[in-house]
Amino acid sequence: MEDNKSFFGVQKILMALLVLSTTTMMLIKSSSSEAQSTENINVNNPPAKIGIQQQIEELKAIMLKSWQQQAQTKGLTYAVPPSFQGKTIDAAKLTPEQKVIALTFDDGPWTESTAQVLDILKQNQIKGTFFLIGQNVKNYPSLVKREIAEGHVIGNHTWHHWYQFMNPQAAAYEINHTADLIYQVTGIKTNLFRPPGGIMHNGVADYARNNKYAIIRWSSDSVDYSRPAVPKLINNVFRKAKPGGIVLMHDGGGNRSKTVQALPEIIANFRKQGYSFVTIPELLAMQDKDQRLIAHKK
Repeated sequence: MEDNKSFFGVQKILMALLVLSTTTMMLIKSSSSEAQSTENINVNNPPAKIGIQQQIEELKAIMLKSWQQQAQTKGLTYAVPPSFQGKTIDAAKLTPEQKVIALTFDDGPWTESTAQVLDILKQNQIKGTFFLIGQNVKNYPSLVKREIAEGHVIGNHTWHHWYQFMNPQAAAYEINHTADLIYQVTGIKTNLFRPPGGIMHNGVADYARNNKYAIIRWSSDSVDYSRPAVPKLINNVFRKAKPGGIVLMHDGGGNRSKTVQALPEIIANFRKQGYSFVTIPELLAMQDKDQRLIAHKK
């Protein structure tokens, strides 16, 4: 408990510094605006503004590095509410006006396509959730590190992506070996699990459930693993899209060029419909908050 307090204390201090610098920047900007009425100044590159902006960027870098180091030290997990641990989730139960959607990507990391997906998400300022195959983490650890550095969430998708029935020992290996490697590479102990193919009765889902993983399925399937034409892939996503939904796509496991082509339009179409994007932990936290409010009213 003391370690966690220390970790969050570091966050609070750094956030306070960031807020202070931002406030200072705003005051300088305000002063510059007032001065324009009396002086002819260069408004394109005020030296003070450049200096404060540089300080903010440096603080952001310090914050990111500190959080990563603390995560590696403490082995922090994602904040999945207890009510979802050991449960299976296809979508969050939200009110229709809460127009949020979670984009999820399976079977990575993968050469080329994972980096392309990350580039698109970065350009659109979106955080996704990536369910990783252990042997691909072993092959492409730098891509996993990039996912974490850019603020995305990662989950466990077994080591081999097998569909056949597995006894408890085999299921344990598939999940635990992947979890151990993810921790070695990122310092993250993920408590999110997606069974390969969404199969719930071959042993791995039972093992994940018994070990308090939140089992994340989906409500909207792009069917991109079959490599449909881009318009068909997009239609698949929106056919069952709804507030609180979870979209299944793939950044790994084969040629994902169709997914890469479709992703910008998928994002644009969701935004036209008034949606914003959340990670799986954020989505679950929203439902948990709603449930608590309902319980409190009762």
